Amino acid sequence: MGMELKQSLRMSQQLVMTPQLQQAIKLLQLSRMELIEQIREEMESNPLLETPDEVEGDLSDKAPGEASLEAGNLEAPNIADAPVSDTAVEVKPENAPAEIDWDAYLNSYQFNEPTTASNKGNVDLEDLPSFEANMVKKEDLFDRLFDQLSGLRMNDAERRIAELIIGNLDDDGYLKLSDVEGDPLIRLCNEADVPMSVGTKMLRKIQHLDPVGCGSRDLLECLLIQVQLMNDPAATLLQTMIKKHMKLLESKNLPAIARDLKITLDEVIAATKLLGKLDPKPGRNYSGEEAQHITPDVFIHKVGEDYHVVLNDDGLSKLRVSDAYRRALRNGALNPKQKEFVQEKMRSAQWLLRSIQQRQRTIHKVTESIVKFQRDFFDKGIAHLKPLILRDVAEDIGMHESTVSRVTTAKYVHTPQGIFELKYFFNSSIARTGGDDIASEAVKNHIKQLVSTENAKNPYSDQKIVELLKAQGIEIARRTVAKYREVLGVLPSSKRKKYY
Repeated sequence: MGMELKQSLRMSQQLVMTPQLQQAIKLLQLSRMELIEQIREEMESNPLLETPDEVEGDLSDKAPGEASLEAGNLEAPNIADAPVSDTAVEVKPENAPAEIDWDAYLNSYQFNEPTTASNKGNVDLEDLPSFEANMVKKEDLFDRLFDQLSGLRMNDAERRIAELIIGNLDDDGYLKLSDVEGDPLIRLCNEADVPMSVGTKMLRKIQHLDPVGCGSRDLLECLLIQVQLMNDPAATLLQTMIKKHMKLLESKNLPAIARDLKITLDEVIAATKLLGKLDPKPGRNYSGEEAQHITPDVFIHKVGEDYHVVLNDDGLSKLRVSDAYRRALRNGALNPKQKEFVQEKMRSAQWLLRSIQQRQRTIHKVTESIVKFQRDFFDKGIAHLKPLILRDVAEDIGMHESTVSRVTTAKYVHTPQGIFELKYFFNSSIARTGGDDIASEAVKNHIKQLVSTENAKNPYSDQKIVELLKAQGIEIARRTVAKYREVLGVLPSSKRKKYY
């Protein structure tokens, strides 16, 4: 049977993933800190980009055609509205042309007044929360211990091993070396060229500095050091309990400890109360890391009965293209090579400005849609969070789900209910008898509330929580309760039980 060769012509339209379009998509999914870093890198490589504080003179007299986010609405093709990937994708004819002549586009843009105000509600920016007021710096654990060591009398050998010990503490304050199976102190003594007796002596001194217990090699050693310094009649018993019955203490099986030690349950309870004064991770408050702070990308501010979405501009709109280079192009003061270089950098700068505004505009639109869907949450709190999926918001604002996903990841919003990642407002639904579906996040909150109000001496089992939720019209399986409880960091009922 012969093969027949045929030639056919098929017409299709594609959205070509140009480098400029890829950059715009990348900016859309960056977090605020990543965006600022990206802008910093762009400014270092592109001399045409500047901020107003780099320019002398009155900026109010800008050239009519100046490329600035502050100056006007730099309309870009609606890159956010199409699903995109690293390869070319087919799009419907009505959505996009087969090709975009970026050069022609970038050289023929018009500057108008902004059509998307970032502060529609005219909210006084002074009413918004201060970022600087929330910045906190943690004290470094090494510095804290070293300052105390400096007050001790030490010879050179003692100082060498002491500095080596505190230099090898982890964030929790423990002396651990990842590549050492046995006692890490042996390795450090060899490195410092000091006898083990000197190392042991200095380790004990460090373990008794503030915070007490730093330099311990395991949890047992850490707790025993702290108990030994306690001035309490029950401390001796607790020391025995830690040494002999650590597993029973962890599971809170106090009656078993009482039987084994042949003492009363009240005596065990009295000693166990002291556990709350011990810190299993004494170095955690001195990790040396900056306390994590979040700069919201957008604010939701209530004025009267209405909620207004206010973008956190924070200087983004002040980025602009240098007018000096623009004038040099207009005046013909550049030779062909210089002109080609400046034109290339100008196109790159103009596209960056458009991409940033596209990002801001998309965050604004998505946040406004979230406010519309989750009005009850903003009014009444987490218990009123509604089920919401990406498609709901995507259809509401005429964008693709992938765009909504990108723009809600690592973007934070300050609301009257607190600071949340935009992703937080998207929840799967859980059926509720005799009413609307409830959001999974709201169910977690119900579980949290139930546990917080339970009798500590007789905590709710997972099955009991299932029954209590069912009484509220929420039907979920026991394994789902267990999963949500673990997500919330809530221990099983056997470990939540308290004897005092």
